[in-house]
Amino acid sequence: MLHTRLVAGDGVRLALAETGTDAARAILFLHGVGRRFGSFAPLLPHVLPGWRIAGLDHRGHGASDRAADGYRVVDYAADTVAVVSHELPGPVILHGHSLGALVALATAAAAPERVAAVVLEDPPGPSFVRDIAHTGYHDLFALFREHAGSRLPVAALAHELAEARLPPPGGGAPRRLGDVRDAAGLRFTARCLADVDPRVFAPLFDGSWLAGLPWEATLAAVRCPVLLLRADIALGGMLPADDAEVLERHVGDLTRIECRGVGHTIHGQAPELLARFLLPFLESLDDGG
Repeated sequence: MLHTRLVAGDGVRLALAETGTDAARAILFLHGVGRRFGSFAPLLPHVLPGWRIAGLDHRGHGASDRAADGYRVVDYAADTVAVVSHELPGPVILHGHSLGALVALATAAAAPERVAAVVLEDPPGPSFVRDIAHTGYHDLFALFREHAGSRLPVAALAHELAEARLPPPGGGAPRRLGDVRDAAGLRFTARCLADVDPRVFAPLFDGSWLAGLPWEATLAAVRCPVLLLRADIALGGMLPADDAEVLERHVGDLTRIECRGVGHTIHGQAPELLARFLLPFLESLDDGG
């Protein structure tokens, strides 16, 4: 059973969901932009036994506070540092997807004594972020920003999303989103967007998302074991090969896995595959995480 409480971030209140287990080892899940902790539901049955599960709704998302300003990666990371420092017992394992993966790296660099390990699920590389206007994600995020905070019923918003015609994230001619994503997934996306501050997308469009985050210095400051799960670029993966190689060069203990044939949201598209790599990595860590 998951219980949610409001905790202090960096000047905002954050929704933190936790299992009631007293297991010593804790995994904190950090979601992608425009989502919420519930997006990890397909993966949780694989990791619940023996692990304390926690998950944040980032500022501007889900049940967490909106911020008057501050939707850069460093702002989300400041919130997460506060949570791992004051709300969760012992050093924690951070599992971050997309935006959450960048937040996990920045948190591990800023608070190494509070982070036992990091799982990076297809982090957006700096070159991807820099060139996002030339990818299919630019139009997708524009669609999300248009509907963020919508007061439409979930079914109506899901229908509008389904009818939108967008280029696939991996490139190609525009297609109806409902022909690319399943109806249940679009309903969940619609529900997430209803609780998103439209301003969370601004740094993605104005180029400030990674501002204040010195990339190579941040990577070099990560002292814990790291599992990197890289999605298939042809299917919308966000980590170009050059950026993956920079990660490998600068992170001292990094295990890299190529998830071929799977797109950006690995935990949603192939949770069994993700678990096949995640669980051995977790069990390789020292006792207590």
